[in-house]
Amino acid sequence: MIKLHSGGVFYENGKISESSSVPCDVARKNTIAAQILAAHNTSGNDSALKIKFDAMVSHDITYVGIIQTARVGGLEQFPIPYALTNCHNSLCAVGGTINEDDHVFGLSAAKKHGGIYVPANQSVIHSYAREELAGCGKMILGSDSHTRYGALGTMGVGEGGPELVKQLLKDTYDIKAPEVVLVHLIGTPKRGIGPHDVALALVGATFKDGFVKNKVLEFVGEGVKNLPIDFRNGIDVMTTETTCLSSIWETDEVVKKHYETHQRPEEYKKLSPRGVAYYDSMIEIDLSKMESMIALPFHPSNVYTIKEFVTNAKEILASVEQEARKKFPKCSLDLVSKVQPDGSVLADQGIIAGCAGGMFDSIVEANEILKSGNVGNSYFSLSVYPTSIPVSLALTRHGVSADLLANGALIKPSFCGPCFGAGDVPANNGLSLRHTTRNFPNREGSKPGEGQVSGVALMDARSIAATAANGGKITPATEIDYDYTPIEYEFDKSVYEKRIYYGYGKPQPETELILGPNITSWPDQYELSDNLLVELTAVIHDPVTTTDELIPSGETSSLRSNPIRLSEFTLSRRVPEYVGLSKLVAKDEAARREGKLPEKLQSVLSRLGDVDSLAKKTQFGSCVFANKPGDGSAREQAASCQKVLGGFANICYEFATKRYRSNCINWGILPFTLDPEVKFEYEVGDCVFVENIRETIQSGKEEFDAKVVRNNGQVEKLKLYVKGLTAEEKEILLAGCLMNYYKIKNQQAK
Repeated sequence: MIKLHSGGVFYENGKISESSSVPCDVARKNTIAAQILAAHNTSGNDSALKIKFDAMVSHDITYVGIIQTARVGGLEQFPIPYALTNCHNSLCAVGGTINEDDHVFGLSAAKKHGGIYVPANQSVIHSYAREELAGCGKMILGSDSHTRYGALGTMGVGEGGPELVKQLLKDTYDIKAPEVVLVHLIGTPKRGIGPHDVALALVGATFKDGFVKNKVLEFVGEGVKNLPIDFRNGIDVMTTETTCLSSIWETDEVVKKHYETHQRPEEYKKLSPRGVAYYDSMIEIDLSKMESMIALPFHPSNVYTIKEFVTNAKEILASVEQEARKKFPKCSLDLVSKVQPDGSVLADQGIIAGCAGGMFDSIVEANEILKSGNVGNSYFSLSVYPTSIPVSLALTRHGVSADLLANGALIKPSFCGPCFGAGDVPANNGLSLRHTTRNFPNREGSKPGEGQVSGVALMDARSIAATAANGGKITPATEIDYDYTPIEYEFDKSVYEKRIYYGYGKPQPETELILGPNITSWPDQYELSDNLLVELTAVIHDPVTTTDELIPSGETSSLRSNPIRLSEFTLSRRVPEYVGLSKLVAKDEAARREGKLPEKLQSVLSRLGDVDSLAKKTQFGSCVFANKPGDGSAREQAASCQKVLGGFANICYEFATKRYRSNCINWGILPFTLDPEVKFEYEVGDCVFVENIRETIQSGKEEFDAKVVRNNGQVEKLKLYVKGLTAEEKEILLAGCLMNYYKIKNQQAK
């Protein structure tokens, strides 16, 4: 189905070769990605890019903090279209009024600063961007990792909130020119195959070895024309799970029709590689050979064909249970019992939702498949969340919603909850099948710290419908005999015009921001001191640590506007003792600032030199070690919560994503890495000392000679690295965080 080629290739008029008379450095500029990046680069340097975006999007977990931070930096008016959607915690009742308080703040901010406000349940963030903001050749920045609009000719980048703050304050997004990977599509998918089947196969082929990490995927080839626009969008949004930086597709008449349907024909233009284009590597996808796929807990890359899974279900599910026991010692996940005497595997729930699953075409085809049976009256249930009100309205007008309801499905509002653990939580030991973006632990909403656990498997809407029609027995859609004639989608913009606040370019500075009682300011942060001493308060040796483990998603995100309350959940489902240990470290640092040296600090410093001298110049904070942290969400809270608790460093072998590393830097957390050959054998309570860290960062050096003071008093040497900092990133770290950086800039301007 999928082949990976690690070497560079040239592409011209649909033909691929390994050599060309055109030099690589010239041909590299002819990719679609390079053309778009060059058009948005303000640096004048093709290698070191300073990007300005055309538009931005945020949802209600992130926009309060972004706007509050930007206001510290002097924000007056949104300089580009900025859409604030309310699709993440809009249905979560945890905390009483606080979710709707954030929504009211969002509308008041849109009015004050000239933004776009999308009320709760009108649209999920990425659907709105596809419908109203995307355009061929444009770039959009979003504070959500699944900011992907490549199939519409738009390069989307998902980052933590601080990167959006920079754009609001007319700064730039600074990156090295990324490598571009050719994704060559051929063939036509057979009946029953949907976008999630292709996407999961792609994630499974590329994630584990980092084949496309921080690169741009560029989709071209004869297979593109064989895919409807929803199919393309469904693949594209899942490219985030490969850990790529962004994506872009060549455009054609299908894309042109999308923009005409959405009453924005001027946004279309033909995009394709120019002349001879050079790509750093290649992925070949034969769509005709695609099979119905399933990604088992606890990651989208844990991929099998459904046929392979059902054939070997006992062994595969036993391995999932084993992983669960390691992650959740208080729980006992029982999935092997889902295997029936006849060899079938029973699921408990089906969900079709969000930016990946809730699109018009997928729901229409799922409905046709469900007509071959019905959901039934046993444990299995089916919920469908159309991705926006216009999609829901079209489904209603064509009778699709009525058919689904008649066959036992539930139609629910446009909401991202099933993607991140705030909607349709299955029973303990439940197995939920979801056409959503992620199946990380607790993305279904269970609480393993309280003995609750369940699992999510990702599948395409078509196979979920086939499973529902087959009594909950996991079934590939390719095995169902059904008739399907696509329905032409009609976008009714009037429903948006009646509810969405369109304020871009029309700020009302006299508007007062409405601040609910949970919307609080960030605690004071301090600039980086001469020396840094950090205590390890979490040591995690898992291959990858997700942002969901660093700060849980779901109901905890309802506290997003209260940094101190939210920080109480940091690593709560992975290292429950982390918060308490970090608070003790922060307490000791507060005492040091007051001139009182706690016993722990005195003991550690005495092994490093003159105690009194070091105490005056050495900042003390907490530190997380993980092999590879930061896979998953763009939520900056994964880093900011550590900083609120007094965190000053992460130590790892590599960061899973660029966006998490950027979040750490923007919150003043030193992003240390280790030599891959060094074995990290240190424990919670050990302390790492970096002398002259401020001077070293200022000088541009990337290597740090650290010392580790072990719990037993032994002192050992350790080499740490911070590579590739930009000039601005250095200043942010020295200032202590991005907010401090802008405060300093404002003071200097005055």
